[in-house]
Amino acid sequence: MARKTECYVDTSAWIAFLDRSDSYHSLFRKLFSDPPPLVTSALVVAEGHGWFLRRYDQHRAVQFLNFLDVVPGLTIRSFDSDELVKVSQMVKKYADQKLTLADAHGLTLMRERRTTTCWSTDRHLGLTGVRLAI
Repeated sequence: MARKTECYVDTSAWIAFLDRSDSYHSLFRKLFSDPPPLVTSALVVAEGHGWFLRRYDQHRAVQFLNFLDVVPGLTIRSFDSDELVKVSQMVKKYADQKLTLADAHGLTLMRERRTTTCWSTDRHLGLTGVRLAI
């Protein structure tokens, strides 16, 4: 059996999977039912936690963190001062785009890891499961 290609998961994909009211919920439910190896950013985790906290409550925000602890094959990349330098350069280079630090960190990780698939509903990162050339 062929090994599945690693996939980067953006905040919007985690939200779509975990929030049944999201219009992309059924799509991400299918994708997460048999996922490839997954990678995400610590900044995505922070964004997701904040989203569940603001949209719902502390309990749902903690449920999100607990869920990430049990996702098989998930790698969460840290964000430190070295990452900030790289990501800041990308944000400045593409200043005409509305890239958040989390978006730029994701794109940087995808480039470094040669990950060509991104699960996201954000147009600038690539719609749900589209292959990206970075």
